[in-house]
Amino acid sequence: MKGDVMLWLVYGLPVVLILLVQWRRQRKHRRSVKVLKANQAAGLMEPASLHPIIDAKKCLGCGACVSACPEGDVLGLIHGRAALINPAHCIGHGACRVACPFHAISLVFGSETRGVDIPLVSETFETNIPGIFIAGELGGMGLIRNATEQGRQAMENIAKLKGIGKGDRLDVVIVGAGPAGFSASLTAMEKKLRFVTLEQDSLGGAVFKYPRGKVVMTTPVKLSLVGKVKLGETSKEALLDLWRGIERQTGVKIKYQEKMDTITPEGDGFVVTTSKGVYKSRAILLAIGRRGTPRKLGVPGEDLPKVVYSLIDAEQYRGQHVLVVGGGDSALEAALSIADESNTRVILSYRSEAFSRVKDKNRQRLQVAEQKGRIKVMLSSNVKSIAEDRVIIEYEGSIKEYKNNGVIVCAGGILPTPFLKQIGIQVDTKFGTA
Repeated sequence: MKGDVMLWLVYGLPVVLILLVQWRRQRKHRRSVKVLKANQAAGLMEPASLHPIIDAKKCLGCGACVSACPEGDVLGLIHGRAALINPAHCIGHGACRVACPFHAISLVFGSETRGVDIPLVSETFETNIPGIFIAGELGGMGLIRNATEQGRQAMENIAKLKGIGKGDRLDVVIVGAGPAGFSASLTAMEKKLRFVTLEQDSLGGAVFKYPRGKVVMTTPVKLSLVGKVKLGETSKEALLDLWRGIERQTGVKIKYQEKMDTITPEGDGFVVTTSKGVYKSRAILLAIGRRGTPRKLGVPGEDLPKVVYSLIDAEQYRGQHVLVVGGGDSALEAALSIADESNTRVILSYRSEAFSRVKDKNRQRLQVAEQKGRIKVMLSSNVKSIAEDRVIIEYEGSIKEYKNNGVIVCAGGILPTPFLKQIGIQVDTKFGTA
């Protein structure tokens, strides 16, 4: 009897463990393939921005990247190797690359079919123009956590530049007071640099323009003069209140409603001309985001007052007929927010066949709203014209007319690429490259 037990422990148990491991791998494989095929069928294979690619020769299928992703179901294991199974759900956290023990993951911008314009910057966030730095969304890092960290690091590098603290000019002009610009301003204050921060709108930049009540996904971040700020899933309003509190607490000065117009080289520095004045500075940090000028539809009636390019408060559309145009997260969130108001009628028009670059949570909420009749979704549609009390939309091979009180165009922005190139900053179009 004792001998049989020993034989089992020596030979049988290892076999059982091997079979168990293989069974678990097969189960993960089947689940990942199912998710991948579903996304392929739905046309959801286009990543929004920064996303991982996996080197199959280096990947050993440990699954660390799958577990590390905070979004879930972005990565899976297929044939014992990591694979991007839900590209549209990826928002560029980069936790997968950090977690991989075999350095098999790289983060890239764009894809083979969709290029993304990215300014060329060094590891210190300096562009090819010495003294001009870029941080945050403009450089491809749209996440609040990443943009905040980049702003801090960029300013630490600016503080080391030769010529800082000398002469009667500023050390740095910070353009933008979003996550990157605000973080950089606090760091500049901590480093006792002579600086000004210009913001053409309000504190928060693009975050300020998010719809009321929008949930912004944030994780703990480090802010100069403040320390580690612990945030979980919080709303736009709560985040802005936090930043305003820090602004009051630290006394950091931001010049609101002042738009940068031109940047001109002068010696080893620059002259920045704005809507309100002129500043001479050793360095410049551009934290202006990627939205740029709103992309327009180019249709008759678009100049009517009822046409806007971002949603600030859904309540103003209560009881109205509203058209939202676009296929990104901002469009879905605007449509959903307005649909939550009583007695509203919402149409969501998108020219493509599927919402390929939106968060899964927004996609699921939209499906529920559509099923309940709160939103009419019109894929593969095009707005033809806008009138005072109606809109004309081409849909399903015919021209349709709908009653309308307001139009919100969420078609993204024309990137400030011409401006960057005008001042000499190199801009590369990334097609699935780092």
